[in-house]
Amino acid sequence: MRRILTVFLLGLTLLAALPAAAQQELTGLARLTGAGAALVERNGRLELSLEMSQSVPWRVFTLDGPPRVVLDLSELDWTGADPDALAAGLSRVAALSAGTFRPGWSRMVIELGGPMRVAEAGMTTDATGARLDLRLEDSDAESFAAAAGAPESALFRLTDGAALPARPRQRGAGPLTVVIDPGHGGIDPGAERDGVRESDLMLTFARELKEVLLRAGNIDVVLTRDDDIFVPLETRVTIARRAGADVFLSFHADALAEGRAHGATVYTLATDASDEASEKLAERHDRADLLAGVDLSDTDDEVALVLMDLARTETAPRSNALADALVEGIYSATQSTYKTPRHQAAFSVLKAPDIPSALVELGFLSSERDREKLTDPDWRRQAALGIRDALLYWSIEDAALADRLRR
Repeated sequence: MRRILTVFLLGLTLLAALPAAAQQELTGLARLTGAGAALVERNGRLELSLEMSQSVPWRVFTLDGPPRVVLDLSELDWTGADPDALAAGLSRVAALSAGTFRPGWSRMVIELGGPMRVAEAGMTTDATGARLDLRLEDSDAESFAAAAGAPESALFRLTDGAALPARPRQRGAGPLTVVIDPGHGGIDPGAERDGVRESDLMLTFARELKEVLLRAGNIDVVLTRDDDIFVPLETRVTIARRAGADVFLSFHADALAEGRAHGATVYTLATDASDEASEKLAERHDRADLLAGVDLSDTDDEVALVLMDLARTETAPRSNALADALVEGIYSATQSTYKTPRHQAAFSVLKAPDIPSALVELGFLSSERDREKLTDPDWRRQAALGIRDALLYWSIEDAALADRLRR
């Protein structure tokens, strides 16, 4: 059985912190800047460098037969890079290609003259952009073959461009599919107080909640990330849709620069943000991935927006009922909610028009009281049990409402 390449890096060695507003920028297209792309051979090594306008999620792995190194990025415009010129005169490079290999993702493939291993790989950022450096060193055929293979990642296992089949509304019969989204990750650690990082804490809670939900029975659970990796905001929604989500829950633990807020809050998409949300989704998403069961590839924006708004007409009240249940569940289990626990906002992860969605701020890292609770495994377990009970209650009520509507 082939071992996955141990060097699997998806934007993990970047800035230690980024402003929250930077999340949106990281979903955009990066472009080559400065020296652009360079590939050199020296002292028995191959060294690749890419200078780009911004950091993006990425990974590197090897494939055998013939030996190749594959570099995936989301997403880099290769304009200005000449693959033939990059590979010219390099004895260890048999061929090189670069370009878009599916919507939203770019790929460079270096076909090697012989086995080489990824000795170093990393991305650094500064005020002017980002730089990715990759160093390959000679290896042997047996070691290369054992390490070759693409790592498993929900981020790279999304869509083939075909519209998803319509998923029927849950009616309590089959498993409830819950997609849990641990906020932030990788190059975006989120809030940080006293050595506690939001991204780490939410991943820990997501894993714990997953176990609680699976033990409840008749619930399937998918995480948008199960490692400290960066996942673009809109990609998190795509993962949910590809998983056939009945519910999408995003978890965070914010920090305030001023004020003394504490306790959990639950957000749904603001009514006045739905139109702009639809416009942004229609503009940025692969059209086959906007609504399950509807291929909008050949429709104009006006038709796509109407269909998405129709979907939200049904989904919005279901999301509100979900959020209300979550508030009750968390309070009953922990007695720890904010004084006004229900809010609305234009968070990107709440913009799926066809999936009931809520964003849960479990607490505030800026509050010592909340920080103690969030880092306490017993408190987190109680919160997870409260969320479990809320989901079970909501699913029963939601199924009953669906039956009444059907009649």
